Amino acid sequence: MSLDARPNPLRTLAERKALWLAVPAIALLAGLAMIGSWSVTPPKAVAQAQPEPDPSPALFPAAVATTAVPPKLEAQATFSPEQRQELGKIIKETAVPPKPETQATFSPEQKQELGKVIKEYLLANPEIFLEAQTALEAKMEKEQSEKLKVAIAENAREIYRDPKADIAGNPNGDITVVEFFDYNCGYCKRGLQDLIKLVEGDPNVRVVFKELPILSKGSEEASRVAIAAGRQGKYWDMHKAMLETKGQMNEANALAIATKLGLDIEKLKKDMASPEVEEEIKKSEALAKKMGVNGTPHFLVGDRAVPGAPEDLHDQLANHVKELRKSGCSYC
Repeated sequence: MSLDARPNPLRTLAERKALWLAVPAIALLAGLAMIGSWSVTPPKAVAQAQPEPDPSPALFPAAVATTAVPPKLEAQATFSPEQRQELGKIIKETAVPPKPETQATFSPEQKQELGKVIKEYLLANPEIFLEAQTALEAKMEKEQSEKLKVAIAENAREIYRDPKADIAGNPNGDITVVEFFDYNCGYCKRGLQDLIKLVEGDPNVRVVFKELPILSKGSEEASRVAIAAGRQGKYWDMHKAMLETKGQMNEANALAIATKLGLDIEKLKKDMASPEVEEEIKKSEALAKKMGVNGTPHFLVGDRAVPGAPEDLHDQLANHVKELRKSGCSYC
């Protein structure tokens, strides 16, 4: 998973199909909003150098703010008061196509004029796409946050208080931090030191691990070894050792680490193949799907999420823990 940084707008449009679907609506909104702000009467400085304006009514009521550059007057005069009212409705329904009867009132010539005006405005003001992208991302983040809170509330016990979960820190800690991770995830490796710092610096924090081996077959093999190591009381030691090891992690490399840590390898292999270990991985994967977690690492603290491994990961987690201690958290 990439760090929390704003993507390049062009790369974002290329990679996120949902944004492509939003572009026509954004363009229509921008153009119509611009048209809605024009008045037939040009600004005073322009009016002195121009002939008397066409007496036809303005495209929108005068209460709408004017722009710095008015459109051609002949383009404005082709719309009737009824059409102006319809345009206002379309602007309010930007995400919903106008009704067929609304579309039918515009002539082909008017549609062509409208297209030209929109194109000219967008070419002259390309920054509107950045503004729209920022607004869209903020809206999507807010919606995702609300969905996450609902999902956490519905699955709180399974997330925070699963009796079979592997943990680090204080087993009876007052605040629990949950991490979804993959042993071959570079950002999970980088975030490990922040998590260790949190555990060692806060004697009352509890960390729960959710295996999410999504990157490779080796990731799943490593998860099996880690869960099996937990049956011997060595989960946290195995977890740290595997994430601190450079290169690809798989069964062979994980077993080599287990040997160095002094685990019973025969018992480890037997536990790795058990239905209980299989069930543990599938349970974590199903839970991640419910939470909308599709990348690693992904941290949950109360009803808050910290995706990825930002530079200030420790500070973010520590602050969430501190705030939840003050406000209270009934399930974390």
